[in-house]
Amino acid sequence: MKKLFSTALVVVALFAASQSFAQTHKDTTLVQKAGTTAKKGWKATKKTASKVGNKTAQIASSGAAAVVDKKYDSKVGPQGQTIYIDKNSYYYYVNKKGRHIYVKESALVAKP
Repeated sequence: MKKLFSTALVVVALFAASQSFAQTHKDTTLVQKAGTTAKKGWKATKKTASKVGNKTAQIASSGAAAVVDKKYDSKVGPQGQTIYIDKNSYYYYVNKKGRHIYVKESALVAKP
């Protein structure tokens, strides 16, 4: 009976030891690395989404300006942008983020 009891005690001790060794620190490091990779992936996704949003805004704003406002044919913007004239006779161009940038007539350059 003593031999059976001591054998059972050894088996239980080995089972408990194997369970404690199964919980190593490597699992938490893998989770941390996965979290870091997820953060890098999120930043890339956010950057790409921002680029797509800006391009969409630029195209929409340029399209609306071409339909609603008059295009100034003989002059271009400081970096060669297309110039539009709004209903109040203000000159503007559409930047890369889709915003209207108003310029003075003296800042316009003759079209090449």
